[in-house]
Amino acid sequence: MSMRGIYTSVNDIRKRVFAEVARLSYNYRDGDLSEMEQIPYRVIPGEVSTYRESIFLERAIVKERMRLAMGLNLRTASEHAPVSTGAEECVKPEKYYEPPLINIIKFACHACPDRKVVVSDQCQGCLAHPCKEICPRQAITIRDHRAVIDQDKCIKCRRCIDVCQYRAILFMERPCARACGMNAIRSDQYGRADIDQEKCVSCGMCLANCPFGAIADKAQIFQTIQALRDESTPVYAAFAPAIVGQFGPELPMSKVRSAFQALGFTDAVEVAIGADLCILEEAEDFVKEVPEKLPFLGTSCCPSWSVMAKKEFPQFAACISMALTPMVLTGRLIKREHPGCKVAFIGPCAAKKLEASRRTIRSDVDFVLTFEEVMGMLEAREVDCAALEEYPNPNEASGAGRGFAVSGGVAEAVADCVRRWRPDLGEVPIERAETLADCRKLLLRAKAGQLNGYLLEGMACPGGCVGGAGTVQPINRSAAAVQKLKKESLRQHADDTEYGSILPALEQ
Repeated sequence: MSMRGIYTSVNDIRKRVFAEVARLSYNYRDGDLSEMEQIPYRVIPGEVSTYRESIFLERAIVKERMRLAMGLNLRTASEHAPVSTGAEECVKPEKYYEPPLINIIKFACHACPDRKVVVSDQCQGCLAHPCKEICPRQAITIRDHRAVIDQDKCIKCRRCIDVCQYRAILFMERPCARACGMNAIRSDQYGRADIDQEKCVSCGMCLANCPFGAIADKAQIFQTIQALRDESTPVYAAFAPAIVGQFGPELPMSKVRSAFQALGFTDAVEVAIGADLCILEEAEDFVKEVPEKLPFLGTSCCPSWSVMAKKEFPQFAACISMALTPMVLTGRLIKREHPGCKVAFIGPCAAKKLEASRRTIRSDVDFVLTFEEVMGMLEAREVDCAALEEYPNPNEASGAGRGFAVSGGVAEAVADCVRRWRPDLGEVPIERAETLADCRKLLLRAKAGQLNGYLLEGMACPGGCVGGAGTVQPINRSAAAVQKLKKESLRQHADDTEYGSILPALEQ
């Protein structure tokens, strides 16, 4: 069960930190970052702790959240220094993410029990005790009319869970580890969660599923706002299709453009335009390559899926489309039309931050912000959504491009394009997966030769991009909103748009 769409104290603290960092950047003058020392006291006011055993611990965690939100490195509990120490680094507008992107604030981690079979208080000490009888390792004994599990003997087969009539036996698993499709979460010497950065692909699912808010990614809020304040260079917001409804009913699609202008952006452009170009490129690749040169073609737009596929299945690296992603294509398009400008991608995704930091992409996309981070900026800027000007919904992108935000939307759009171009090829066989664990199963089927001739769509997040780590509303509601906007689009097919003719220039 996802916590997405449930506004918790974790969301509240994150939003307040983002808003304070945004306010700090909007008010920044002459190298003075001393205001950082006051922010933890505004986020966590008073003298009595609310969330943890100590208000001092709460404020210490906020300090590290601030540093990450400013793109700075995390510190350990053993380091003694004011929170603003070294913060002047973040003032550089061109600062890119220094690895690692996803971080665990260790003294915020609960050190949750991981992969343990435990007996709850619901045990009734029944006469039959089938749990004891079925255990293949005699790990269960009955003491004082209660089942007790010897963890040294338990092999976690979970047969006892299946036979307990009271459902009193549970399998305890770290939420962050359960959400990680890369098995990148391990334990440190103190039992706290730790990320194996060699395995991590920065999908952010651990971040989105930690009930203690101990995991956070670095952000570029401060740097983006500094660029917005530089009047010599225009900055354009390029917003992902998953944006629909993310800022609540008071900020409908008709006001999104003016909301970004209120934040200081020159204008806002929908990334669905780039998605249309990506569709054309992948459809062309499929027709040319599959199955004569490649056994199958995998979509390119989800960076976590792409990195996972190439990392764990290197023999299929060439089968993952080399098409530029919608983010990059839109960035190039904006910079082609407005030379010298900067581009900030606004989306649902933590992994897009990693993608934008690659040397080959840095000139196309300057900043990446999540919807959640932009909400903090709107609060800091005290944007009155009711007073914002309404624009007609943009009509440049197709419904197919806007459908990229939901699972199945990418493959459906590419297959539709292939059918329109080459009806003689018949139906394009499609298989798709969401979450990296299921994506891995998909590639194992491909490895077994079961998906030759197929178009494969991989999405790291549940529901697709609408389930990304930087989203705020329930996944189902987001998916429904995207489908509604998709149906209302004047153009339904990617090749109906006016941008196809410039694709070759953008690919160079």
